[in-house]
Amino acid sequence: MKMNTEPVNNRCGLERDDFKTIVNGKQTDLYILRNALGNEVAITNYGGAIVAIMMPDKNGHYANIIQGHDNIQDVINSPEPYLSRLIGRYGNRIAKGKFQLHGKEYRLNINNGPNSLHGGKHGFNDRVWDAERMNDQTLVLYYVSAYGEEGFSGELKTTVIYTFTDDNELIIDYIATTNKQTILNLTHHAFFSLSGVAHPTPTVENVICEINADFYLPIDETSIPTGEILKVAHTPFDFTTPKTIGERINDNHEQLKHGTGYDHCYVLNKKEEKELSFAAKLIEPQSGRTLEMYTTEPGMQLYTGNFENGFAGYHGATFPARSAICLEAQHFPDTPNHPYFPSVILNPGEQYKQKTIYKFGIEK
Repeated sequence: MKMNTEPVNNRCGLERDDFKTIVNGKQTDLYILRNALGNEVAITNYGGAIVAIMMPDKNGHYANIIQGHDNIQDVINSPEPYLSRLIGRYGNRIAKGKFQLHGKEYRLNINNGPNSLHGGKHGFNDRVWDAERMNDQTLVLYYVSAYGEEGFSGELKTTVIYTFTDDNELIIDYIATTNKQTILNLTHHAFFSLSGVAHPTPTVENVICEINADFYLPIDETSIPTGEILKVAHTPFDFTTPKTIGERINDNHEQLKHGTGYDHCYVLNKKEEKELSFAAKLIEPQSGRTLEMYTTEPGMQLYTGNFENGFAGYHGATFPARSAICLEAQHFPDTPNHPYFPSVILNPGEQYKQKTIYKFGIEK
């Protein structure tokens, strides 16, 4: 293992010692990736949580633009267990925690109403990953998920590589293999607040959003896809041209009521399967900060932090409802129970691969 040598001075003001503890015999730590521009991404190997992204605004003022915590105990005990963490084995929901695979019914842990969410009660967000820092701008995390963990089949070996480039791109590469047929849907649940986290963190309703998707998946009252694939045109879900999040989030629309705002999977427009293509763009008008997302995944969950309750995090910042936007690259929710959705089956001898890029900038 390479040593984690962090400079004492950093923009995020986080102390490495505050992120050190032992969980189930494994050491947690803090890793700060820094590019040539002096911008930072701070990550802990507990759940792969990103705890700070330090980016300037149009006037050169720096702020942390992702919701997180400033010490390991608060990360572990966060009121939002998925706050800016890795998600697995299965991102999003599986209806009633049940699915069929190779003629057998599998039952997962139920942790979200009647459903299984984000891998169950102790998903990848709750695990200490083995970490190796490759250089100033690259961190590799590795985790072996045991056979039967949370009810899933197969032993799964997962590698996640974070790379922070000099173009202000945070690239997340995922690689996984299994020794028995299983299902897999990995993602990262980053809670972005492009205005900068604060006390309280401002609403995202003024953020301008564009999503490269002509269709989305409607959900039932428990947030499970109905099985329909509907056009976004003439609905509050149409972000094919840029508009603010707040423009229609409070419309009297059944789908918005089911999600208490936006909490829906978009079917990304693709020329070919698994191509790395543009998914979404956010512009925060006050600060001028922008975020573009590119992914190889077929879907993207748009979530507007609807269930946040004002809890405290990084340096005393508070996170009220609708103070973040999540753009979660993924396959579709409940895919094992919808055979015509893009497959999430991973077989022995195959390699799961995904690339998602979050590119930060400033609107001129």
